[in-house]
Amino acid sequence: MTTRVAIVGGTGKLGGIIRDVVDREPGYEVAAVLSSRSELSALEGADLVVDASTPAVSIDVVRAAIERGLNVLVGTSGWSAERIALIRPLVEAAGTGAVFIPNFSLGSTLGTALAAAAAPYFSSIEIVEAHRDTKIDSPSGTAVRTAELIAAAREQVGPVESPHVDQRARGQQVASVPIHSLRRPGVVARQETILSGPGESLSIVHDTVEPALAYAPGIRLALSAARDARGVIIGLDSLIDIGIGPSRAGSVSEGVLDEGDVPGQVARATGA
Repeated sequence: MTTRVAIVGGTGKLGGIIRDVVDREPGYEVAAVLSSRSELSALEGADLVVDASTPAVSIDVVRAAIERGLNVLVGTSGWSAERIALIRPLVEAAGTGAVFIPNFSLGSTLGTALAAAAAPYFSSIEIVEAHRDTKIDSPSGTAVRTAELIAAAREQVGPVESPHVDQRARGQQVASVPIHSLRRPGVVARQETILSGPGESLSIVHDTVEPALAYAPGIRLALSAARDARGVIIGLDSLIDIGIGPSRAGSVSEGVLDEGDVPGQVARATGA
């Protein structure tokens, strides 16, 4: 049976990558390609909605999918835990599924998981993220997700130490973690999480080099999960066992990680 996919924001950069993946993936076909300004009535006839629109439009897309009894895969940035909490009761009442993926990159997911695993051992943690100058929201959804998972990992030890956060130059606090956003030409996506303690620091850095290569395995995995999902699922780390902490899904789906080590991206962890 073929799953008919409507892609909202399918005319944008991420939407184009998702469209190419759907076109190549057996068992899926693109039923509709909408811009962020299209009428959402065009979702009729689809089996699955993929949202790659803008933060301002995304909530309307998700609600429209839920109202039509359709599952939705959300790749749009700007979905904090608080915002997702507003949608969760609607999804549960409708008996549908909503999968929110802050970043389709496996390397980024691993970097966030490493930061969360290390978080209880360092009193000071800050995030510096950089994206191209055309990205309209800040901080990035990946940085927000990283900060939220850091806070969850530090539940027993308390919030991070963030001196002078009343000063605007100290960044925006998310779950007690200062985030600093850079928007400049020549950058695809980069995030550095800096964890510091007495006499030492640990930096976890992820760079997206080629988005189409970096995101494709995660998009395929997320499509499969979103097609059959019930309730709300957040993050690629909820779909695979990345080997850090308890197993989330038992094993990685066949075919997801068969393109070499981590295509299209670079990740590293350094201590000082």
